[in-house]
Amino acid sequence: MSNPQQLRYSKEHEWLSAVEDGVATIGITEYAANALGDVVYAQLPEVGDTVTAGETCGELESTKSVSDLYSPVTGEVTAANHDVVDDPSLVNSAPFEGGWLFKVRVAEEPADLLSADEYTAFSGN
Repeated sequence: MSNPQQLRYSKEHEWLSAVEDGVATIGITEYAANALGDVVYAQLPEVGDTVTAGETCGELESTKSVSDLYSPVTGEVTAANHDVVDDPSLVNSAPFEGGWLFKVRVAEEPADLLSADEYTAFSGN
């Protein structure tokens, strides 16, 4: 499994795209998607919600377990991926593409986000 080099990663297994016009896209990593198993339900933050780095902002439910979704950054949600709400399996089949979860207008980006290589070493994949 390969973690895209252009993304940043949290120790809670979320990824963050480069900030463009103040907005970043957030999802969970392939490692996390595989660990969860088949995702059957996604509860995402809504447009206008404020999320805080390191705090719970949603939930993913799989055939194995329920997992909290954490935001890797602080900011205001500008979009939620309703395709994932309608078809949660996108989290498993395309975690870095169509399985993205939400977008945030970033107010603050923590300094402890990991590069792809650092995340690979951290997660052991």
